[in-house]
Amino acid sequence: MESGTIVRWLKSEGDQVQKGEPLYELDTDKVTQEVEADVGGVLLKILVNDGEVPVGTPVAFLGEAGENLPEVEAPAEPEAVSAGAGAEQAQRAPERPDESAPPEVEAAAPEAVPSDSGRIKASPLARRIARERGIDLASVSGTGPEGRIVAEDVERADVAGTGRGPARAAAAGEVERVELTSLRRTVGRRMTEAWAAPAFQIVMSADMTRAQQLRARLVERHPDERPTVTDVLTKICAAALMRHRAVNALYAGDAVELYPSANVGIAVATDRGLLVPVIPRCEALTVAEIAAARADLVARARDGKLQAADLEGGTFTISNLGMYGVEQFVAVLNPPQAAILAVGAIEDRPVARDGALVARPMLTLTLTCDHRTIDGATAADFLRTVKEFLEEPGLAL
Repeated sequence: MESGTIVRWLKSEGDQVQKGEPLYELDTDKVTQEVEADVGGVLLKILVNDGEVPVGTPVAFLGEAGENLPEVEAPAEPEAVSAGAGAEQAQRAPERPDESAPPEVEAAAPEAVPSDSGRIKASPLARRIARERGIDLASVSGTGPEGRIVAEDVERADVAGTGRGPARAAAAGEVERVELTSLRRTVGRRMTEAWAAPAFQIVMSADMTRAQQLRARLVERHPDERPTVTDVLTKICAAALMRHRAVNALYAGDAVELYPSANVGIAVATDRGLLVPVIPRCEALTVAEIAAARADLVARARDGKLQAADLEGGTFTISNLGMYGVEQFVAVLNPPQAAILAVGAIEDRPVARDGALVARPMLTLTLTCDHRTIDGATAADFLRTVKEFLEEPGLAL
């Protein structure tokens, strides 16, 4: 990560800040997360109100009220709160040499405030929401520092029905340019990396009769969590990964790292792009516990509330497009993981049973593998175990 985007400040200049309190929201290449203060003190000055900032750039000063602030020229001033990739430091400003009075704190203006250049002050997220919903920022009241418009202000204006301009019809043949977000750029970079890996796919279909019966019983016993087929599949994949540790692995250049726990990532489509939050140690969790963890991660992913730690440590990924009616697809590797499982829709298909054709709920599973880490026979053995566990869940015990 080379830069981050400050979305909004959660504290204003002059506010007392306790150690561990959130200072500002930082949009990284994967998530928007709150950056906490590493020390307590007064927020003396905000150097960067919003926008993209290179890692290591001072963004604010914390210290005692009345302290003199140094001139900030170097990109890595050690006494400042710095922008970073989730491990930002908040250090104290230098001791003031005299007893001069503390700087005055400007109160937040109750309306949209233009900058010196005449441009309305608004966070990048607020601008994006306003653009998507056709809301005129000039008519939105800002509640952020110095009257800056933040995302919540635009949301309130949308609910109230204010700030909407006339609908603009695109001219015939007009090309709309949509700049890539940092997340979309990261997705593009990661997919390019994945495409460079020597990947192969194998496909099997599983009879989901017993798995669906199990899921129905689990829903009866756990009505609050309401486990899904994905939750059952996650548990079964975790059990299979413990039996086939070569698949529960990461490619590390000159070595292959085999992991003792199944940390399963669940691919989640969001408005910002594809995210893969991770449920750790799935082999030790019940299906209901996996369902609760999955529901929490998916909700926070779509609300933009994931933390960087939610996306780390994955050893295997499941991508399920069955809810869209997709019968079968090939998922792109999530490097450096050895494999990713693509899951289609459960469909009634004719299958041969005891010499007769009968209809069975069938699920197509497509496993994409990194050939640098595992071979075809190893992958086939793992997928056969997943199929057996789905068709007879008791075997996973």
